[in-house]
Amino acid sequence: MLLSFSAPVIEWRGPSPYVFAAVPQELTEEVRRIARELSYGWGVVPVRVRVGASVWTTSLFPRDGGYLVPLRGKERTAEGIQLGDVILLELGFGEG
Repeated sequence: MLLSFSAPVIEWRGPSPYVFAAVPQELTEEVRRIARELSYGWGVVPVRVRVGASVWTTSLFPRDGGYLVPLRGKERTAEGIQLGDVILLELGFGEG
């Protein structure tokens, strides 16, 4: 299954800064449905992410009733992504 959406790049400050894109609220129920089958605990959901030509595997993190997509530094640099940019993401769930 694939989900595509646009989202702004945001920073969440924990012990060190982390950069994310939030899954839009209108897709949250769909992700929850998928999570029931794929989550491996703590509500995290394994996913393949595509932004531009970059593809990587990570996990969606539940946060404030929604989900955050971690955006790694390597891929942000490769795609020229900055905080505040609105980016197009494709999430792949399950096999394939």
